[in-house]
Amino acid sequence: MSESTDTHQKALQINLDPSKYGVFAEIGAGQEVARWFFRAGGASGTIAKSISAYDMTVSDAIYGSTDRYVSQKRLAAMLDHEYGLLVERLAEKRGSTTRFFAFADTVAARSYSRREETHGWMGIRFQTHPGAEPSDILMHVIMWDRDNLQQQEALGILGVNLVHGALYDFESAEGIIADLLDNLTIERIEVDMIEFRGPAFVGVDNRILALQLVEKGLTNAAMFRTDGRIVQPGDLLYKKCVLVERGSFRPVTNVTVDMIRHAQAQFIQEPNVNPADVVVLMEMTLKNLSSEGKINHQDFLDRVDLLRTLGHPVLISNYGEFHRLASYLFRFTKCPIGLVMGIPTLKELFEEKYYADLSGGILESFGRMFKNELKLYVYPYRDPRSSSVITAGNLRVAPHLRHLYMYLVENHFIQGMRDISEASLDVFSRDVLKVLQSGESGWEDKVPPQVAQLIKERKLLGFKG
Repeated sequence: MSESTDTHQKALQINLDPSKYGVFAEIGAGQEVARWFFRAGGASGTIAKSISAYDMTVSDAIYGSTDRYVSQKRLAAMLDHEYGLLVERLAEKRGSTTRFFAFADTVAARSYSRREETHGWMGIRFQTHPGAEPSDILMHVIMWDRDNLQQQEALGILGVNLVHGALYDFESAEGIIADLLDNLTIERIEVDMIEFRGPAFVGVDNRILALQLVEKGLTNAAMFRTDGRIVQPGDLLYKKCVLVERGSFRPVTNVTVDMIRHAQAQFIQEPNVNPADVVVLMEMTLKNLSSEGKINHQDFLDRVDLLRTLGHPVLISNYGEFHRLASYLFRFTKCPIGLVMGIPTLKELFEEKYYADLSGGILESFGRMFKNELKLYVYPYRDPRSSSVITAGNLRVAPHLRHLYMYLVENHFIQGMRDISEASLDVFSRDVLKVLQSGESGWEDKVPPQVAQLIKERKLLGFKG
């Protein structure tokens, strides 16, 4: 079935359903969503009003003043205003038989004057049955099409998918997410933040849904604030200096904390780093989270909760390669970026088999990664067989890559961490996990106190008291 027929059928189904009635308020890329309902025919059965308030003064007069017109705050104001008016004017006449909804989007689309990354906010407020208290679905989108008309088309399809999912599939938040990119691809449009709230979604955990955005290919990364709520990455990272530690964190150990502490002490001494502008991220990849090809959602929530005790935001991504993670972070900031890792991970970075998909091989990967002042901060490793301590200074790589490695070290792109307590080098997450799951004691002093307390209280990660 063709793309237009698919989206057309969704719009037509809603138009022909007399129990659903709403308004469309769209700013930034034309009436791209409402247009589908007009084109499908029978739009008078769905659309009570369609509005575009492009002029800032007019927009402010309707929705209130704002410092950012493309923002979650503006989207919320649009939904509040339009839904409130709809119910106020029509509840008495048809409220007993109609499920009201308000759809809104505010978008910075590609234009003659705008050539940078284009994005927007989109959402719907809706009733699950006549007279019900409304529920919301809010999301942030990034548009990758190079042409304005293509961006309008993609936004229109996404909007129809959102409206259809909210009105017909509200009992399954996962189902709504799965259908958002019907007839679209992540190469055209990306949903990197979504939030479900209201009585229709009382049992929904938005953290799981954020993970599913990455799992199902709607985005490459999702982020959580320290309070556990989902955040649009650009809101947190824009023009910030970023320090990232990647790991499985199963569980968080004292070494996890030690790595960040020592790396941050060196990072803030870099010439262009303002300590007040540093964001420390803890990152897990889908590979870190999967076991036998499947992701255990409860295990994921456990690890996010443990990481939150450290007071740092959490990033979930499908970026297996560090150069892809670096490129993602460079989308939001040109300030210095630091990647924190251990010696085993650094050694893997110099394995050329991981770059077979790049025409320029390892040199292309490093060229992408070591730009905009990115640096690696490397934690030493004690070899369990020889008890020798391996550092960034004495690590040996393949002979033909030795000069490349020395160039990166001598120019401080790779920096070993200093003043490390060697007692920490014998702590490994896998060993701690094995002990805490066995019911034995002795693991508590290898993890931060707040982590040990949370593991015991909630019996996380298979703990047996």
